[in-house]
Parts: sequence; structure tokens; C-alpha cells
Amino acid sequence: MFERPDVGERAVLVHIDFTAHDGTEDPGEFRELVTSAGVEPVCTVTGSRKQPSPRFFVGEGKLEEIRDAVAANEADVVLFNHALSPRQERNIEHELKCRVLDRTGVILDIFAQRARTHEGKLQVELAQLEHMSTRLVRGWTHLERQKGGIGLRGPGETQLETDRRLLRERIKSIHKRLEKVRRQRNQGRRARERADIPTVSLVGYTNAGKSTLFNRITTSSVYAADQLFATLDPTLRRLELPDIGPVVMADTVGFIRHLPHKLVEAFRATLEETTQATLLLHIIDCHDPRRDENIEQVEEVLAEIGADEIPMLQVFNKIDLLENFTPRVERNEEGIPVRAWVSAVTGEGLDGLFDAIVERVAEDVVHHFVLLGPADGKLRALLHEAGSVLSEEYRDSGDTVVEVRLQNRDWQQLLSRAGVNEKSIRLDGGHE
Repeated sequence: MFERPDVGERAVLVHIDFTAHDGTEDPGEFRELVTSAGVEPVCTVTGSRKQPSPRFFVGEGKLEEIRDAVAANEADVVLFNHALSPRQERNIEHELKCRVLDRTGVILDIFAQRARTHEGKLQVELAQLEHMSTRLVRGWTHLERQKGGIGLRGPGETQLETDRRLLRERIKSIHKRLEKVRRQRNQGRRARERADIPTVSLVGYTNAGKSTLFNRITTSSVYAADQLFATLDPTLRRLELPDIGPVVMADTVGFIRHLPHKLVEAFRATLEETTQATLLLHIIDCHDPRRDENIEQVEEVLAEIGADEIPMLQVFNKIDLLENFTPRVERNEEGIPVRAWVSAVTGEGLDGLFDAIVERVAEDVVHHFVLLGPADGKLRALLHEAGSVLSEEYRDSGDTVVEVRLQNRDWQQLLSRAGVNEKSIRLDGGHE
């Protein structure tokens, strides 16, 4: 949708601080976004105002400054670290005689470059079309005339109306195809639920190190780079955890400050892996100076997609960038792991993280001592087959005390298969 030349474009960046607004965007992060899009920032124009100008977003003096910066640096495009209305974008383009994109446009451009799967490409195209539908008039003002010719005389349909209709039809078609993807995803998820396979989903601010950690844990080769939105498509891997058995781990798209609502909507099929997870691993760049703000932004998006009630384990990544920091796992007052400090690059702290994940996912694990007589040989064999026996102690009477640890659902299934009454063999008091 966004045609981009192969050579790097030169861009003038515009960042304005508004005294009447809270939550100003970060100019440093915007520069990273622009670089991630493959564009070379040649100049940054900054300023401050009480509020945006309805016509040009900036004042006329600042507009003149931007025009001079474009001419002096031979820039191809002007990028605003703000959301512009279609009218403002059109007016600025008319004045500057070059392309203008706002923050959403830049993010969409990155998404268009990074999407790899069919689903990812569909979601990016949907977001682009919905963004573009309000800006169609920009490129078509010269075509706002009625069609003529034999058989076509009369009111007819303007080119602009034709394009809007085609856009609506394409958007409708993509929604249908994404609905099919969503149904297929739901079938896979239901199959995992029937098999009682938990899902651990990685979430976090973009460039927090999710894919690097995912690769380290699953020994897979998901694309990971020190750039924003390196991962767009969800990646699922099966993993074996002690006491738990198979677990599905999902790597998802990163969040960003003031992520446009339409993008969240477009990526809903992808983000459903997050909303249906058993446990969320919130990956946090502990070295980032805006760490606390990034945590808040991720929690806001999680609330927006309905995932804020899912159990969460915070993972503070990149401790290798901190001086003399020892990896550790922090627990709450109830002794439950809530925070792990690790380095995905060096592998420090990953053993503790694994233990914390097991503990959080295995909240329904049972640890029993059971007394098995000679007649309970079938249950004993099943427990050994499941790899759940920790120790055995033989008695002179011929009975055996077996220490077992496994998921409660597996324990109940094995008892049922062996035809054994739990009360008749249990020596201890219950769940761990």
C-alpha cells in the first residue's frame, strides 16, 4: 500500500511539546521508529505550543522553519511525531510540496515491511486501508469529476466515490478472511484446551527483548533485532516443562506508547493468543529510562484487549546492561513469584525464570505420598509411565510408599484408569 523506494529516504522530523496536553510523545523513540522504517532522519524541528493549530497543526512561523529544513537538507518526506487529521496532512503537503506522514503512518509503514505471514499481511493491509480511507481526497482532487461518454452520461459516479466504494469492498473482504483465520485459530486453541495444554504468552513494550528471550527459552530462530516492531506475526512453539508436561509458548507483537486504536483492532486476531493465555510473561527492558511509563502503556493495551485479568509474571530483561546486578526472583506476600530479573542475551537468571514459570503455571500440581499394596500394581506402573514418581520406599509388609508429583487432572485420570479410590491410598494432606 505504501510505495517506498529501495534507497533510503531523507526525512525531516517534527516534534512539538504541547503545554495543554499530558502524555507527550518521546522524540528519541520516534527517531528509533523512523530509523526502523529504513528512513534517514536528517533534521529534527522542535517547538512548543499551547495546543495544535486546526489548519497546519503548527504555527505559520514553524511551518516556514520546516519548509527551510526540507530545502536545506533535500528531504523527501516530513514525519510528525503526532497524530494529524487528514485535513492537516493535506494542508501541510500543499504548503511544503512534499509527502507528509504522521506517527500512525510511520508505524503502518514499519508494519508493512515486517509482516511475513498471510495473516500478518492481511492485518497490515486492513489497518492501512482504514487509515487511508479518510485521506483518499489527497491524491484524487484532480479526478473529482463525473464520468462521461456514451452510455455513461448523467450524474454517474466520481472517481473519488469509486475509490471509496472499492476501499469499502476490500475492507469488507479482508474482515471476512480474518474472521476465517480467527475461527481456525480458535479450533487450534480449543484442541489445546481439550488436551489441557497451558499457553504462556510473551507480551511487552516493543524492543524489550521478547523474541530474544523466546528464542533462548524455546531454542527457536524467530527474527530478533535491536529495532522497534521486529516481530509482527505470532509465533507458537511447544515446550516441555518439568511437572507440567507440554506447554505452548507464544511470541506476540510489541506494544508502543499511544498505539493507534485501529492498529489494536486490526491485530485483534494476533492478540487473541494473549487474551486466551494461561500465564502472561510481561517482558520489560530494565535498562530503559522510561521503564515505568512503558509498563503502564503495556498494561493499558492489555486492559483494552481484555487481558488484564490473566495471571502475569513480570520479567525484567537486559540485566547485563546494569552494573553488578545479580539475577533473582521476587515473590509477593503469599510467596508467589511475581518478578524475575534475567538477561536473554547472556542467559543469566533463566533457570530461576523457568522455575517461576513452572510454579505459576503449576498452581494445580499435587505432591502426594501414597501407600500402594501388591494389588495396586497397575497404578504404580501408570505413575512410572507418566514420569511422576519422585521416590519409593519398600516396606516389609510388601507395600510401597510412593512419592508422586504431577498435575491434579493427570492424577485424577490415572486413578480412574487404575480403578483406585484416592482415599484408600493417600498418606498426606493434599495439594501443594
